[in-house]
Amino acid sequence: MVGRWVIISTERARRPSDFGPDPVRTRGGHCVFCPGNEAQTPPEILALRPPEKAPNSGDWSLRVVPNKFPALRIEGALEPEGVGLYDRMSGVGAHEVVIETPDHAATLASLPEAAVTDVLSTYRERIVDLKKDPRFEYVLIFKNHGEAAGASLEHPHSQLIATPIVPIMVEEELEGSARYFRKKERCVWCDIIRQERQTDGRVILEGEGFVAMAPFAPRFPFETWVLPTRHRSAYDEIGPEEVRALAGIVRGLLQRMNGVLTDPPFNFMLHTAPLRQPFLDHYHWHLEVIPKLTKVAGFEWGSGFFINPMPPEEAARYLREGVS
Repeated sequence: MVGRWVIISTERARRPSDFGPDPVRTRGGHCVFCPGNEAQTPPEILALRPPEKAPNSGDWSLRVVPNKFPALRIEGALEPEGVGLYDRMSGVGAHEVVIETPDHAATLASLPEAAVTDVLSTYRERIVDLKKDPRFEYVLIFKNHGEAAGASLEHPHSQLIATPIVPIMVEEELEGSARYFRKKERCVWCDIIRQERQTDGRVILEGEGFVAMAPFAPRFPFETWVLPTRHRSAYDEIGPEEVRALAGIVRGLLQRMNGVLTDPPFNFMLHTAPLRQPFLDHYHWHLEVIPKLTKVAGFEWGSGFFINPMPPEEAARYLREGVS
């Protein structure tokens, strides 16, 4: 889609167990996301709790709160202006935290499927709500699991940032898939899904309406994409039954990664259509899951190429079989 090249370095090929987890660092101490500490977060935007319970009180199963240290702030106007050759605008946006569970020691892999469904449904609900703000062009949802993946707090949580511009990586995907559509009048993502399901070599698991697969040219070992098998360009098009099926796939994939890679740190990012153009024939929303097993260094930063020591077919086989 984006014309990106990846070096699959078979001479560096390793088994999953060779990557090895980093030494566990227990940070312990006080956790502002744990039950009983609701007053220590900004007032909640959304919460799942019994209807008789007051907002910002205990007995919840999920909370969404503004990030206490936001990358972008909800207040103000964009005020774009030119500064010589450059452009500048105010840092307006929304930065929210989805506290996925009251259980400090849980993970998305260990939560019941119904709880994972609640998390994924909340993502949709927040996108739908933030779309009402005309200042926002995009909502990026992401999760950092583990210190090596950038998680500053151990308590299970994910984040969303609404931005006044479409991120460059999403723009590249949009442009690449639009070029493909102009030539072939087909969605490249739909073609990828069709081809991978026919060959099975890089397919990890399938559920009702969803597939998890290793991409043909993964940037990182065990990089995995989760896609709807039916063409959908915007995540907020997803329905309740689809969310439940997606929860099963996501939970199952993370359980396999935990088994094969010993609870690796990982990032996941939800790529969806921009808020102002949700229905696109050429784009397909998808979830990218990237375990943090290797480091990006000077060659990658300087060239834009990535060196991956794990062929995607091998990574998919390990995850399918659940062996390391």
